[in-house]
Amino acid sequence: MTAALPVLLPAPALSPADGAAARRRRIAWLLPLLVLTVVALWFVLADPASAAPTAPTAPTAPVAPVVDDGGVDISVGGNSPSQAVTLILAITVLSIAPSALLLVTSFTKMLVVLSLTRNALGLASSPPNQVLTGIALFLTIFVMGPVFSDINEVAVQPYLDGTISASQAYDVGEAPLKSFLLDNTRDDELKLMIGLSGEEKPADEASVSMLTLIPAFVLSELKSAFIIGLVIFIPFLVLDMLVSAALMSMGMMMVPPSVVALPFKLLLFVMVDGWALITTALVGSYS
Repeated sequence: MTAALPVLLPAPALSPADGAAARRRRIAWLLPLLVLTVVALWFVLADPASAAPTAPTAPTAPVAPVVDDGGVDISVGGNSPSQAVTLILAITVLSIAPSALLLVTSFTKMLVVLSLTRNALGLASSPPNQVLTGIALFLTIFVMGPVFSDINEVAVQPYLDGTISASQAYDVGEAPLKSFLLDNTRDDELKLMIGLSGEEKPADEASVSMLTLIPAFVLSELKSAFIIGLVIFIPFLVLDMLVSAALMSMGMMMVPPSVVALPFKLLLFVMVDGWALITTALVGSYS
């Protein structure tokens, strides 16, 4: 029994209405493509890169470089220094402030004298170091106040206003400080440092360099502090000897004289108003 073969039937013929609908659908698809093609061509032709090339411009003559005097200008936006440079300078000043406080002010003598006074009284840790440092710091501010005011007036404020440069501010600000150092430096120490530096003898005191003047000032301050300390030590030393002799005469050799003499030292120091005398002498030594 043979299988039946499929019979191929002809496709049904399209009616005129169906053909018209198919053509309309093809036109509806082609019309948007045609519009997109026209828009793309318009953008391409309107691109400046596709325009005709312009004529080349003539080359300009080179400008000669400006040669300055070798200085560095840190001013921006006018003559005033920038905030960043001012901040860097402030941080630098703060980093060297402890050394400057010890070397170019009266802080060294103040602190040494106060420490010697505590040792003369026989007190190991009273007043504490923080208290002595604070007293010496404020006494230094009293002494150095006029100098700091002059430096601020002639150097700092003009520099912040932009009227002078950093190097000019250093030169004019050095003058009040140098005058203070020279007024409080002994001639012996100054001659010693000039000889050790190997420099030629300056024509006058104003010609002495700061590198020579600062160590001479520190040595002079230490010498003055030790002289004041010696004067303070003498009455307390006499009191220690009297107490020691009294204990020896009573046969109390095992009793430490310093323990017995301490109340008498404190009594003597309070009766004569020792702190007022010492601070008055220290501040008055610079006036």
